Amino acid sequence: MNNDLLNILSNSNKDIDNQKLMDYLSGKLNEEEKHEVEMWMVDNDFENEALEGLQQMAGSNNKKLEGYVDQLNKELTQYIKQKKNLREKRRINTGFWIYVAIAFILIIIILAYMVISRLSH
Repeated sequence: MNNDLLNILSNSNKDIDNQKLMDYLSGKLNEEEKHEVEMWMVDNDFENEALEGLQQMAGSNNKKLEGYVDQLNKELTQYIKQKKNLREKRRINTGFWIYVAIAFILIIIILAYMVISRLSH
């Protein structure tokens, strides 16, 4: 199975291999491996519901399932890019303001020195 199809599942669980889950959905596992996945699903209600939803959406058509996963990956990538762009637009360019603040402080120090030196003479 194409590794790009597993992007949506990356870091989704630590207990079971994502490839094994995809193979389970497509019916490629032997009985022992099916049993292992089903036992894991008993202990993980959220993942169990997600897998059942994917099974219902895809039915027996594995190409349809791959299409759904591809679409989810594209939408997730686009959403992340939009969030990143929005975050970068909101960010203030701190480098410019640091230089302005340093220049302002230096001007105040120079003016204060000039005033103090004229008053002392």
